[in-house]
Formats: sequence, C-alpha cells, structure tokens
Amino acid sequence: MMTCRMDDLRDKEVVNLENGARLGCVCDIEMDTASARVCALVVYGRPRFFGLLGREDDLVIRWDDIEVVGDDIILVRCRGCSRVRRVRPWKRFLREK
Repeated sequence: MMTCRMDDLRDKEVVNLENGARLGCVCDIEMDTASARVCALVVYGRPRFFGLLGREDDLVIRWDDIEVVGDDIILVRCRGCSRVRRVRPWKRFLREK
C-alpha cells in the first residue's frame, strides 16, 4: 500500500490511457467530508494565449477512473471526465468588491 499526501499529488502529471494525451498536473481534489474520501481529482484548464484570455474549463476526473497512481504520474481512463467552468476563490473575492 502506498500513501500519498496532497502535496505529493500536485507534482504528478495526469495521462489519459484512452489516447495517451497529457492532461496536466493535479491542482485540486474533491472530497466527501462525510466519509473523508477523495471523490475526484481536478486538473486546471490550460491557459489561453499565455493566460491573458483566461483558462480553458477545468477537468474533473472521478476517483473510479484512476487506473494507477505512480511515483511521478497518474494514469486515468477518462471516460467519465467532465470539463467544468469554475470561479476561482480569488475571482469571487474581486467580484464582491
């Protein structure tokens, strides 16, 4: 059994086994607070035009779609992956002012 901290997950690149595409690095996790289990990994969308035009939608990868968590890579079968537009907390803060 391998244990892994959130900080360790953030350094790992995510690769889709369906087509070999590099999806990016883990940026966040979704967690079920009632059972204290990780539900999904979140990969932030790629920057558009060097970040000046914002980012693409985030990619949410369900925990069931993860095949292997290796030392430096996470292999997934991205069947149930979904793109989600999220408002970053700092953007929400700026809108309130």
